[in-house]
Amino acid sequence: MTARAIRISPIELTISLYTGTKTGRVVTIRPHHDLQAAARHQAATDPAWQEDYRRWRPMVERAVAWLVARGNWRLRYRGAYANDRWLHHRAAALNLRRLINLGLTHTSGIWTLKPITA
Repeated sequence: MTARAIRISPIELTISLYTGTKTGRVVTIRPHHDLQAAARHQAATDPAWQEDYRRWRPMVERAVAWLVARGNWRLRYRGAYANDRWLHHRAAALNLRRLINLGLTHTSGIWTLKPITA
């Protein structure tokens, strides 16, 4: 015998399907389900979206790889403040290293960046 119970709350819609045993299957539909489904559909079918994704993903992946390189994938400190400070210092150090590699120099109290020549 199969019974169906539907419970609606303002936060989520839960549909519980009981198969006549003590264990049943619970399917939870979240409030943003329709938005997520539309986004997945756009990602699968929109060529402009796919082009932007292919353009920007490698740079994001590279930035994350730099951030977590050399064992920095784990938090080192207790507390949000200390870890936030560490993350900002790490990001600043990586940005400075990148700028130096691009030609940033400091002479006579003035920071300059070499112009890009073709």
